[in-house]
Amino acid sequence: MSESKTHSASTETGAWSTSGYFMLILMIVMVGLTAMRVIGFASGSPSEDEVPGFIATIAALPVAIVFIASGFYMIQPNQAAAINLFGSYRGTDRNHGLRWVWPWMTKTKISVRANNVVSEKLKVNDLRGNPIEIACNVVWRVADTAQALFDVDDYKAFVFVQIESAVRSIGSRYPYDDIEHHEVTLRGHHDQINDELRTELNARLVLAGITVDECGLTHLAYAPEIAGAMLRRQQAEAVISARKKLVEGAVSMVEMALNQLSEKNVVELDDERRAAMVSNLMVVLCGERDAQPVVNAGTLYQ
Repeated sequence: MSESKTHSASTETGAWSTSGYFMLILMIVMVGLTAMRVIGFASGSPSEDEVPGFIATIAALPVAIVFIASGFYMIQPNQAAAINLFGSYRGTDRNHGLRWVWPWMTKTKISVRANNVVSEKLKVNDLRGNPIEIACNVVWRVADTAQALFDVDDYKAFVFVQIESAVRSIGSRYPYDDIEHHEVTLRGHHDQINDELRTELNARLVLAGITVDECGLTHLAYAPEIAGAMLRRQQAEAVISARKKLVEGAVSMVEMALNQLSEKNVVELDDERRAAMVSNLMVVLCGERDAQPVVNAGTLYQ
């Protein structure tokens, strides 16, 4: 039976390279020497012994010039170049400016600048099964050039796919909203959701040598097919919650009024009068309109 091979992660290392400006000066000197030799040979009458030396010099200097010219490459700020030798990774050069390396080395440039991506609006079912639309903004950059180039086929496409997967995972992990404020929700806990999204993205993108500096939800809404129904539900829940608070406050105020009346002996109330007072106070405190006072000239029993 053949054994399955595990994935071997690449690791960025420094590459050998030198300043291209020194090699540029050396090449210019060689060009000048070649020109001087040609001019000197053309203007004089060299002997037969000098001809072989001249031919060797004229043949060697252009080869050396071409050799040096083939090793130049330039790196912009926040850019790197992976150096390979016949398919073998030899390191990454992060020194910007004009650089030079052996001509038989191949150079693959890669940007290490920050990239900003706004994902498409995705339709996801939240924790309660409600369809919602969700999108996010992600700021990412290449942290390990060797992993980005050699461990995934296309690291940019890999980033887009993993962003979509992470957003779907976070969207289905929490409810959209909770009127009781007992649960962590997508709408009410932005900082916590954004931190968790960033942590999950970093865990998913570490394979490609990508790090996420910042991310956050940019769009969050119920899907159009249930938006109207959920709006009415939210309105109903808000009314119920407001009524509940209103009743709790009214009961507390009625209880306080009855206790103070009894403690200060303002009036003696039997059960029937107490019930009538409670009813009147609850109507006054819980009514949506201002109460209209009615003067009772008789008694409760008339």
